Amino acid sequence: MRREGVKHIYFLGIGGIGMSALARYYKSLGMEVSGYDLTPSPLTKQLEHEGMAIHYEDNPQLLPALIDAVIYTPAVPQDLKELVALKRRGIPMKKRSEALGEISRKYFTIAVAGTHGKTTTTAMVAHILKENGIDMTAFIGGIANNFGSNLHLGVTDEPVLVVEADEYDRSFLQLKPAISIINSIDEDHLDIYGDKAHLVSSFNEFARLTRECLISREQLPVENPSLTHFRFGFGEGNDYQAVNIRQQEGETDFEILYQEVRFPIHLKMAGTHNVLNATAAFIATRELGLDEEGIAQALSTFTGVKRRFDLRVKNERHCYIDDYAHHPEEIKSCLSAIRASFPNKKLTLVFQPHLFTRTRDFMEDFARTLAMADDLILLDIYPAREKPIEGISSQVLLDKTPLRSKCLCKKENLLDAIAQRKPALLVTMGAGDIDRFVEPLQEMIRQW
Repeated sequence: MRREGVKHIYFLGIGGIGMSALARYYKSLGMEVSGYDLTPSPLTKQLEHEGMAIHYEDNPQLLPALIDAVIYTPAVPQDLKELVALKRRGIPMKKRSEALGEISRKYFTIAVAGTHGKTTTTAMVAHILKENGIDMTAFIGGIANNFGSNLHLGVTDEPVLVVEADEYDRSFLQLKPAISIINSIDEDHLDIYGDKAHLVSSFNEFARLTRECLISREQLPVENPSLTHFRFGFGEGNDYQAVNIRQQEGETDFEILYQEVRFPIHLKMAGTHNVLNATAAFIATRELGLDEEGIAQALSTFTGVKRRFDLRVKNERHCYIDDYAHHPEEIKSCLSAIRASFPNKKLTLVFQPHLFTRTRDFMEDFARTLAMADDLILLDIYPAREKPIEGISSQVLLDKTPLRSKCLCKKENLLDAIAQRKPALLVTMGAGDIDRFVEPLQEMIRQW
């Protein structure tokens, strides 16, 4: 979406984490930005506070009279009244991924992809660059605590661009990065890809779009023979190996081994998955020429991303962690990290399944990983863009979960259910609207 001739951009689905970052970016260029979203949220309220007009009713009569361009998310249904009306008006339209791709082609871009880990790794890369004096603009798929936003703006005309490369709807194929990171390729978004083979094919296409350096997790089936390619992980066959990992009370120390040289790293976060995220960020920023000590120092001050192993309360009696995990592998990684950090506490998990198709496709895996908790409170499936599927429900998932202490709970009863339990270790998890409970739960737990 070029600036020339465009004064007013309208966003359909402006409250999404990726859409809101784009909205903020265009607002920073001096454009008028407005939009529609299904429901108000703390993020949309913040956008309104920043000067964007937003409404929450699908009503073409509420559309601004003058709109030069429209950006929409693929999560918006095609029969949305406003979308239909805007098409009839003949206003130029782009998907969010197309607009981000257009921006990325102007700059030296570091793109972070993967079915898991991309948001934290993107935020880590951006934080390292900023702390080491590198001008950069970053589009992050979450609210980075060090920035207090999902967008960080550079100050020069040619900042390094750091972007989260989303595989949903093959969005990342719009990018042309100089450096790419691929953290993971687990089965997901099967409503888009059909099977893992097509998912892997898209990740390889993304790898081929990379211009200078490819960084990938060990044994991932991605290649680009024309590039420098570093592999990272725990095994000895990797170019960069994470070793001597020690975790305690939500923090981690480890070393990155490269060509017999060891670089000590300290993280204010737990989990071997975050060790891998930090290793990938280390490689990418080292390839830009940054000093290893400067990278390590920046990682030691990285404070994470909201809803990614987000430690909201920690005192002598109670701990509360919130996480965005919504795929079985993410749940497993998060709960394993929590168990390692708090081995002696009973773990109460509140989980909100996300999408009927994902619940259907991974029903057995969800049941197995949710059983890692001691006590499970299961909310109804958050449908997002989907309609219900017969035979797929939270009750079915609950029945399959091999756990003695478990229950189904309506959202309106959740606070009471938690208050009755007063758990020593509470975890809320999911990608739907469970985030609306984080602040109320945090305040309630602090008062116990």
